[in-house]
Amino acid sequence: MEFFKSFLDLLFFSLWIFVLVAFFMVLFRVIVDIFRDRELGGFGKVLWLIAVLIFPFLGILIYLIARGKGMARRDVAQAAEVHAAQVEYTKGLMGEAGPAGEIKAAKELLDSGAITQAEFDAIKAKALAN
Repeated sequence: MEFFKSFLDLLFFSLWIFVLVAFFMVLFRVIVDIFRDRELGGFGKVLWLIAVLIFPFLGILIYLIARGKGMARRDVAQAAEVHAAQVEYTKGLMGEAGPAGEIKAAKELLDSGAITQAEFDAIKAKALAN
């Protein structure tokens, strides 16, 4: 290629692309955190957003220094909420496993009248055999 005169030019070009992508990732992360912060009022959000968009490098640096700990706390709180939601969701999916769960389900069916005593005994014997 005519654009790259040497391998070193290609490496520097790759490095600058990496730095640019990392910068935009941090920029978008800071903007999302500005809007996610419930403690910050609307006027404060507007000021931070203007600072970050007009002076990106300086604005991001100052934001991370001034509000970095709060950003980390919000990340931890959000991760805890997601984990709690996942645990709650999986509790509903998982019943009692193994023979005890099968026998309990069969007993509930027997008590409701959906199966007979003979069917319950067959299910119980099959569960205990496994």
